[in-house]
This record gives sequence, structure tokens and C-alpha cells, in this order.
Amino acid sequence: MKRIESEAELAEVVAGANGALRVKGGGTRDVGAPVVGEVLEVGISGVTLYEPGSLTMVVGAGTPVAEIDAVLAAEGQRLAFEPMDHRVLLGTTGAPTIGGAVAANVSGPRRIQAGAARDFTLGARFVDGQGRIVKNGGRVMKNVTGYDLVKLMAGSWGTLGVLTEVSLKVQARPETEATLVAEGLDPRAGVAKLSAALGSPFDVTGAAHEVGGRTLVRIEGLTDQVAYRTGALMDGVLAGFERIEGDASADVWAGIRDVAPLAAAEGAVWKVSVTPGDGPALLEALGDRVQGALMDWGGGLIWLRVPERGNCAAGVLREAVAKVGGHATLVRASAETRAQVPVFQPQPAPIAALSRQLKAKFDPRGILNPGLMGV
Repeated sequence: MKRIESEAELAEVVAGANGALRVKGGGTRDVGAPVVGEVLEVGISGVTLYEPGSLTMVVGAGTPVAEIDAVLAAEGQRLAFEPMDHRVLLGTTGAPTIGGAVAANVSGPRRIQAGAARDFTLGARFVDGQGRIVKNGGRVMKNVTGYDLVKLMAGSWGTLGVLTEVSLKVQARPETEATLVAEGLDPRAGVAKLSAALGSPFDVTGAAHEVGGRTLVRIEGLTDQVAYRTGALMDGVLAGFERIEGDASADVWAGIRDVAPLAAAEGAVWKVSVTPGDGPALLEALGDRVQGALMDWGGGLIWLRVPERGNCAAGVLREAVAKVGGHATLVRASAETRAQVPVFQPQPAPIAALSRQLKAKFDPRGILNPGLMGV
């Protein structure tokens, strides 16, 4: 394993590589098909620039998310996209880095209101598969400098280039938060309540349903505003819900963010994206193949735990998902299983051809995380 602590060194190592490179940041997101190659640990870290007044920050890609959170908290700010800590679900060690969060486009419960990680990544520097240093974007929300490579890198899982620096848009931390909770609703009733809350004028920032457990709606903002908005919801579409506040509310959403309800039990875990209204029917179609489920993003993101045997219900699941136009990713499974079962949703032929062309453009030798995404 080689640890890299400067962009120039990274460019030199990649340019001189004679074989496959397995790109590693904090080592917390062991997702995708196993990659065989020299481990390239990127430790380019530190806050390069932080302007609280303009809500912008520039950081090394290897900077731990916890370090960024601490710097932002001191100024009453935060990362808007609420990135998941995969250690809870995957049982990994290390420290989540901002480069890993952006490369995997890791976006938590607040995505329904604020947007995804890629929406808050204003610019990036990276080293491509030829060892070239590429810069794209800047420190403003609107950028017209050319191709939006920032959006391309977000979600590419280190297969097109190795991030060295990212520019981020951050947001103010709200004064308080509260969560409205109901117990015992089935998925259809739970998603209906989430949809009603999201369709209200009360700016919901979290909407989740634990199958067999709680239905949860989060409100954030100034104390008086949160009190008014939660009260209006409890008097209206969320009648019968109870309210929890402050740290207790924050703890609930940390668990949802990290998929804690599914973490302890054994089994493979799928991440499924569908139209929220299609989620309950998908669960019904899968029946007793599902041993546990958590619905986030108003029902549009479903985490499913299934027995880890055979292909982990991949065929049945992907057939059911295809009928409603969604996609499924196998997030937790053994390396042996991930080597046999396509982890990421197989792409239609035209999109797969485009993906191969992009890979050939940025990594013509095919040395960056080869095969991780099936490309």
C-alpha cells in the first residue's frame, strides 16, 4: 500500500503505474466489485480555504468528514447533504473522508430538501488515469467554464479520476430541530403520511419509515418556527404523531442516515431507488425475501436486508425494480458475493457504451479501480 500526501506525488505515481490501482481514502466504503491491484491511499487533507460569509470551503479530498464538521460547527454551519457514515452498516474501520463522500455521491436524509452531495460540490481537482491534473469548477454556484466534470466525478467511485481537492457550498446550522413520530403504520400508510407532510408548506427536511417500526418527519429552523410548523402538522396531516426535539431528534436521524436499523442483523443489504409511491408495492412483490427494510427520502430510497445466499435475490429484485423504473445497488455483502453478483444496476446498452467511452477518455489504460462498477 502506498500513501499519497500531495497532488504532484499522486500524478507521478499514477502516470508511472504499470498495473491496476485500488484507490482508497478513509477505507470505510467497501462497496462495489472487489478490485485487485496496488492500494493507493490518498491522504491529501486539510482545509485550504474557508469563507463562512460566502458559505464556501475548499478542502483536500482526504480530509476526514469529522474534521470538516468540527470546523463548520465552530461557525454555526454544516454540510447540507448529511453524508452517511458507512462504518455503521458495513462494520468497517477508518475515517470517512470528504473525497470518498463526493466520489460516491453519498447523500443522507436531507437530500429531499437540500439536494445531493454533487449539488453542493462547486469545484474539484483530480488526477486522471494518465496522471494528468485536471481542475474544473470554482467557488460559485454558477460556473460556465466548460464541461461539468464535477458532476461526472460525483458518483464515479474513483473509476475516472482520483480526487485531490473539492470546493463545497455549505449552509447555516439551524437553531433547533424536531421530529414527529408515529408507531405501527404499515408501508402504504407510512408513505402516505410522508407524502402528505412533504406536500405541505412546512419545509420538511427528513421523511422516513422504518418497516415494522416508526414513521418519522423532521422539521428544522428557528425555535418558534419549528414549534409552529410541527404544531400545524400535528393538527393537520400528521394528527396522532408525537414530537421529540433537540438532541433526541438528531440521534434519530443519525440512525436513519447510517441505516442503523438494519446494521446489527446478518444478511446482504440493497439500496433501491424508486418513485416514492412505488415503494410499498415493491416490498409487497418481494414478500418474505425481505428480512428488514428502511424507507428514506419519503419512500424513494429503500434499504433492504435479504439473506446472503445465491445471488442475494438480485434477479427477482432487479426485475421488480425495472418494472417501476428504479435501480438497485448491493451495498453490503461479502467480497465473494460481490465478485459474482453485479453490485451496480446493469446499464442499458446505449448508456453502457457511453460509460465505456468516458472510461476510455479519462482512464485509457483502465487502471483506476478497474471493474469496481462493472465498467
